[in-house]
Amino acid sequence: MTETATKQYFWGTGRRKTAVARVRIRPGTGTILINDRPMEEYFTTPNQRKAVMAPLEFAQLVGQLDVLIRVSGGGPSGQADACKLGIARALKVYREDLAGPLRDSGLLTRDGRMKERKKYGLRGARRGTQFSKR
Repeated sequence: MTETATKQYFWGTGRRKTAVARVRIRPGTGTILINDRPMEEYFTTPNQRKAVMAPLEFAQLVGQLDVLIRVSGGGPSGQADACKLGIARALKVYREDLAGPLRDSGLLTRDGRMKERKKYGLRGARRGTQFSKR
């Protein structure tokens, strides 16, 4: 039996704004790699790191799972929230008994807020042109 056959991954996809995160988790030592970089190197602010760790801390699985994430699009904040949703969805596949508690805590809820499109005749999504009296 090869080494790759023994490694079993659990997948989850997270999205936020325009960011998309593809998450794989497996039992391991607790390493978190985002785009082949450690989480501390990729996400610099404590709020972003806290968002990524939230599902693992909620499930009390910190240090027991290896997390590998491919994230693209959006900015750092959207990417962190996409990672959070992806990890929560992967945990739901990893252990079905976590689905209810994760949903009750709001970790499985997709945040659907997106940037509003610009409308014709306006300067932005809602801002009109400047009024000129003369």
